[in-house]
Amino acid sequence: MNVIEAIRTRRSIGKVTQEPIAKETIELILEAGIWAPNHRLTEPWRFFVLSGDGRRKLGGALASIAVAQAAEGLDAAALEAKAEDARKKALRAPVVIAVAVEPAERKDVIELEEYGAVNAAIQNMLLTIHALGLGAVWRSGEPCYHPLMNEAFGLRPQDKMLGFIYLGVPDMAAPQAKRASAASKTTWIGQ
Repeated sequence: MNVIEAIRTRRSIGKVTQEPIAKETIELILEAGIWAPNHRLTEPWRFFVLSGDGRRKLGGALASIAVAQAAEGLDAAALEAKAEDARKKALRAPVVIAVAVEPAERKDVIELEEYGAVNAAIQNMLLTIHALGLGAVWRSGEPCYHPLMNEAFGLRPQDKMLGFIYLGVPDMAAPQAKRASAASKTTWIGQ
């Protein structure tokens, strides 16, 4: 599959089987991530590969955050139900790659560019996953950025988890997608 085809046909695949993914395949995906462009060559990405019982690390963090964010006045049973629902999210795929940004602490480094580099790494990984015939979805949201997530993964306060790539063998058809034309989003200057 060429890169243009991969870009146009890649879709989020939120439903995958629990079939294991070979370590060599995961390493190939991670290798694609580290070749993302990044200003000042700081390589600000950090990957955590969670499989099997290792996914419990994410489940525990999600549960702690769910309880911390729960409405006041919930009884113990309701809090445990919220925690259990959050824990289960980590088990939706046989492999979860947690991706964090660790911004360099240098005067010549713009922090926002560090985030851009890690987002580009995630895109490289998603395109590689698609080219390999696997399925993935990049999940993010408020729990990613919660201090308890940083604590669970040993990240510094200035670091951020930017998302979780849920990876597996697709168990659904790729959804159709539509985009506005590039022309509708482009202003040509000097043409």
